[in-house]
Amino acid sequence: MKIQLVAVGTKMPAWVETGFTEYQRRFPRDMALELVEIPAGKRGKNADIKRILQLEGEKTLAAIPKGNRIVTLEVTGKPLDTHQLAKYMQKWQLDGRDVSLLIGGPEGLAPECIAASEQKWSLSNLTLPHPLVRIIVAESLYRGWSLNNNHPYHRE
Repeated sequence: MKIQLVAVGTKMPAWVETGFTEYQRRFPRDMALELVEIPAGKRGKNADIKRILQLEGEKTLAAIPKGNRIVTLEVTGKPLDTHQLAKYMQKWQLDGRDVSLLIGGPEGLAPECIAASEQKWSLSNLTLPHPLVRIIVAESLYRGWSLNNNHPYHRE
């Protein structure tokens, strides 16, 4: 199974790339983690946010291979602890499809992305900076993988 993290935003600070890559490289080949960056629309003083979200949504959905399970990261999604995430990851593997996790930009995800999702996941009730979410998701997925595979990374 391949896990695709589709995130709005490019040109992340070095600490974001370093943190994400640290966890990405730890995944085994049979569960590769891929990052696809979607350029954020220009937000100025009189920006048409609705239109920007629509364009970001179109680009995000276009980046997802046909048939992938779509999981959106949203404040209103279901909070998961590590064991719950690990169980979901097992279900995803048994489903036989690749998974695309979607992270929106400053205003979140386009309504079209939310409508296309099969599952909504909340990392926290807090609003988190989108660059940091990449690292948290990568680490959480790796921890879930390690739990499912009796790897010593996750300790009880």
